[in-house]
Amino acid sequence: MAPPTWELLLLRHGIAEERSPARADTGRELTAAGRARTRAVLEQAARLELRADRLFSSPLVRAWQTAEIAREAGLAPAIELAQALEPGGDPLPLLPAWFDRGGVPGPCRLILVGHEPDLGLLAARLLGAPGGSIALRKAGLALLRLPAVDIGDSLAGRARLEWLMRPRLWLPRP
Repeated sequence: MAPPTWELLLLRHGIAEERSPARADTGRELTAAGRARTRAVLEQAARLELRADRLFSSPLVRAWQTAEIAREAGLAPAIELAQALEPGGDPLPLLPAWFDRGGVPGPCRLILVGHEPDLGLLAARLLGAPGGSIALRKAGLALLRLPAVDIGDSLAGRARLEWLMRPRLWLPRP
């Protein structure tokens, strides 16, 4: 019998308000177009049954709003905020604990909602690829498959990229 695998669905936040000296970066919201595009992408992901056991999000508003759209689309039962997904954070050491289902063996899928370049850097580290070799577009998705490991074991270089999708490919054609 094959060992259980984990799947990691990386989701970059949708299109957000422009940066401005008058507004803190942490409070930038999704634009109306960003919400619509993100919703369309995530509803398609739900139709493809990409549901997850857990969903972790950066606490920044634009990421949390993206995670909320994913939850509403039925991709996960709840949102868990994670400071490690803030810009400059490092969720890699936390992944084994996040995948832990209370000692219940078997496959598990997580969704991580965050920012670039951080999600791309995480994917590259998991794949054993050079930094900068993976990049997600706004509302873009990447699916990685990893072997289940014990907490404390490193996941670096152990993943396989299943797919990397630009949002445009998920949207219906006019």
